[in-house]
Amino acid sequence: MAAGRHRGPPVPGGRACAAGGAVMADSAAEGLYSRQLYVLGGGARRLSGAAVLVSGLRGTGAQVAAALVLAGTGRVVLHDRGEASVADRAQQFLLRESDIGQNRAEASRRALAELNPGVAVVAYTGELSEAFLTSFQQSPFTAQAHVVVLTESPLEEQIRIGNFCHAQGICFIVADAKGLAGQLFCDFGEHFIVNDPAEGEPVCAAVKHISKGNPGIVTCIGMEGSRGHLFSDGDLVTFSGVEGMTELNGQEPVPVQVMDAFRLKIGDTRSFSRYRCRGLVSQVRLPQVHSYKPLSQALAEPKIQVANPEELPRSRSLHAAFQALHAFREEQGRLPRPRAPADAERVLELARSLAMQPGPLDEDVVRAFASVSAGDLCPVAAVVGAVAAQEALKAITGKFLPLDQWLYFDALECLALEGVTQLTEEDCVPRGSRYDGQIAVFGAAFQELLGRQKYLVVGAGAIGCELLKNFAMMGLAAGPEGHLTVTDMDTVALSNLHRQLLYRSADISKPKSVVAAAAVRRMNPDVRVTAHQNQVGPATEMLYGDDFFRHLDGVASALDTLEARAYLESCCFRYLTPLLDSGTEGPRGNVLAMVPHLTKLLGPASAPEDHTFPVCTLRYFPHTIQHTLQWARDEFEGLFQLPAEHVNRFMADPAFPEQLPTGKAVEVLEQVWRSLQERPRDWQDCVRWARRHWQSCYHDAVAQLLHTFPPEHEVRPGVPFWAWDRTCPHPLIFNPNNDTHLEYIMAAAHLFAQSHKIPPCSDRASAQTVLRSMVLPPFVPQEGFQIHLGEEQEEVPADGERLQELTRDLRQQRQELIRGEEAQVPLMEPIHFEKDNDIHIDFITAASNLRAESYSIPAASRLMSKRIIGRIMPAIITTTAAVAGLACLEVYKLVWGCRDLSCYRNSNFSLSDCLLLRFQPPPSSVYWYCGQEWSCWDRLEMRAVNADGEEMTVQNILDWMQRTHGWTVTMLLHGFTVLYDSGENEGIRALMQKQRLSATLGNAGEPQQRVLKLEYVCEEEDAETEATRPPLMCFLP
Repeated sequence: MAAGRHRGPPVPGGRACAAGGAVMADSAAEGLYSRQLYVLGGGARRLSGAAVLVSGLRGTGAQVAAALVLAGTGRVVLHDRGEASVADRAQQFLLRESDIGQNRAEASRRALAELNPGVAVVAYTGELSEAFLTSFQQSPFTAQAHVVVLTESPLEEQIRIGNFCHAQGICFIVADAKGLAGQLFCDFGEHFIVNDPAEGEPVCAAVKHISKGNPGIVTCIGMEGSRGHLFSDGDLVTFSGVEGMTELNGQEPVPVQVMDAFRLKIGDTRSFSRYRCRGLVSQVRLPQVHSYKPLSQALAEPKIQVANPEELPRSRSLHAAFQALHAFREEQGRLPRPRAPADAERVLELARSLAMQPGPLDEDVVRAFASVSAGDLCPVAAVVGAVAAQEALKAITGKFLPLDQWLYFDALECLALEGVTQLTEEDCVPRGSRYDGQIAVFGAAFQELLGRQKYLVVGAGAIGCELLKNFAMMGLAAGPEGHLTVTDMDTVALSNLHRQLLYRSADISKPKSVVAAAAVRRMNPDVRVTAHQNQVGPATEMLYGDDFFRHLDGVASALDTLEARAYLESCCFRYLTPLLDSGTEGPRGNVLAMVPHLTKLLGPASAPEDHTFPVCTLRYFPHTIQHTLQWARDEFEGLFQLPAEHVNRFMADPAFPEQLPTGKAVEVLEQVWRSLQERPRDWQDCVRWARRHWQSCYHDAVAQLLHTFPPEHEVRPGVPFWAWDRTCPHPLIFNPNNDTHLEYIMAAAHLFAQSHKIPPCSDRASAQTVLRSMVLPPFVPQEGFQIHLGEEQEEVPADGERLQELTRDLRQQRQELIRGEEAQVPLMEPIHFEKDNDIHIDFITAASNLRAESYSIPAASRLMSKRIIGRIMPAIITTTAAVAGLACLEVYKLVWGCRDLSCYRNSNFSLSDCLLLRFQPPPSSVYWYCGQEWSCWDRLEMRAVNADGEEMTVQNILDWMQRTHGWTVTMLLHGFTVLYDSGENEGIRALMQKQRLSATLGNAGEPQQRVLKLEYVCEEEDAETEATRPPLMCFLP
């Protein structure tokens, strides 16, 4: 999902800062939280002024607290009266061995304070009295929102504190994880305002025409790359910037009715003026008011949220089971013993006695829940804690609909695994181990099996960090025979820190995999982990080939590109290795399990959006902010990267243009000539250059376009040239006091100075002084100027004389520079665009918005510009934690070697509306080939070794296919390399047949491999109906 399509980014509606809280005001903080801001929108500014109390610092509480600290919550108060134990370390990832015996809140505070120095983390070890809660609400830290989260409280305490919070207007959350099940409850008071209930930014579209009629018909085109609009029936919209039918501008929101992808119906427009041009139609999301019952009432009258109605009876049974568990603990002073039938039956009796729910009680669910309720599993705590943390963020930000009011989650299907069903009470008794919580569910023998696992984690980003944290807690690869490999090519960046748990500010620029592996060892010194800094792809098949994959028990994918995911899936298919693929996009996540011979192959994901645009659109006729941003990105490369690269190359090798076509050589040398002519002496020269370039782009080029195609120009009589997706622009007049104008000058001058190795300056006043002193010549239009309207790239004409002239002049300048004392090698510094570089984004934003102003396109904020041009996916810690927890539940099943498809689960969830859908993966697909049914996992396997130990030839393989399957192969391929083609002439066929496989592939330049996946075509197949064939796997000596 990481590479899927999304509607658009939320843009913060302001900036805020609170003393003692995480600062969201400066560009450094924006760089830190940018991916999260795209999820939470304008409500994110409230985070720095919020206070949250998290009570209970075992697994669930640690996950809640860590997510809130990473998100930048202003003040997080940790409460726990218990001491850290050895068993806590099966799920409490904040604790170290030295913390055993210390107060959990104090020990956790030290670890959490390191996660985000901008958050005030406080520990409290006293009683949760009304006096304390009152002081929490009225503390000197002036909080804009207060939230209380209880994770380990008995029911009596939950009710008492819940009633107090409801009366005082404090948002209240209960999050509890027991064994393989979790419970979540939210009470945000009787008058909670949701400012923005939906994901993404409100949609908008550019108006192209509005008819006079009843109803009026609005013709529009989408913004930000969408061809059509994205409105739905009933959406409320407003209009702005409409010329002609100005009565629509500033009106109260009106509902629309969708006609098609380009037309909307609105109200009666007959009395309005005639539409002339321009305008923007924008969706309006009105705040919603929601009311919630206190816990004391909601227990007896539960509103339980489910993904589909079929899940409701199960959730109601879990509702009764959790209450019965509280009653059992009150009665016995302990939780039910693992796998103790008498205890489970007593919980069931208590559940029956509650008798509150409509419909029958699912007694099997209650028994299963009770039998492992003493267990503590890191993956379950991760899921429940992540969802609870997102609800706390909703309470603070007013973004997304809160849970209404109960949610139940379980993975009790794990208890149906072969081997788990036979576990006894003796198998699950505590051993005094850090894994006792896990042993309570799966037994001691399973823990040893976990320790022997060999896993590969590909990607150490947000999901990868959470997976590795969970693996450390679970003890995966923590035994003598186990091994965990993590590989990632990237280094830690500032923007990673708010959602990638294992990294700190001191780790910036260090290899992610190395830092992550070290963090895993600190969490669990027994885990045998190795860090690689490689991409898993065709270039590294010698590293990640047959020997590597055949020793693996499983692969966990935490990749963010479709190409990388597809390649990893092909490797797991080739080597029959289980794969867990996880992805996120904003508040949405999914987990897919691929189990050999059991599930369907994952298959290709949806194709990414095409980010290319016609050249003429970018150059002359932009009509969306997407177009102006891409134009600005091209400007960046054309001004600050390519000229420097060409100058440096010419200085090193003046003959290099001879290798280019004449037209391209002239273009490159013209660029070199301009760069040398424009060499600045100081910062002031850079400001002057930026001002001249501003004039060229935003005034002269537009004026020339309008001179060639005036506003009244017609394609033919009655058909205006400036219509539909051609918006007539207007030249801009420079104003040194205009913020956008000055921001462009400062960013452009900075980059120009950097590319010429001159120290840049940030003094805006001195730049304005230089700008006011400049007098530029008036614009003089060129007659007969040709403007290319086609979509293909314009080609520079091949002017041989001009090429000779440029070459001669530039060689002379080169000699003068080499002789000069000031010459540096290289002469210029090419600047490559970086989406997290503030100056780069400043230039892109200003350049784009100036062009947008000229073409009457609504401007984009700096944050939105950064997301679009950097192709940044919205991301938040809560989603990644939840997706990793769900993936690790599937790891349990893989470790057991489960061959029952009904036990596995794929997952789709959306934290924005608190919906979680877990379902059985589709079974392996089947097809027919040559009169036989085949599974998608079936393959033909052969050892490509003759009796004499020599590698087989192509003819040997053809003979084997004929002998073993009775198929006559007419074509044999490895990828795009043709090994045999019966259509060739006899001489070529004979040459192909006697070649050995490795020699043929080596001649084709393919890397050496020991396992080859060959494709073929046979005479016996029906080409029209049998497009799929079982691959031929050849194992070379």
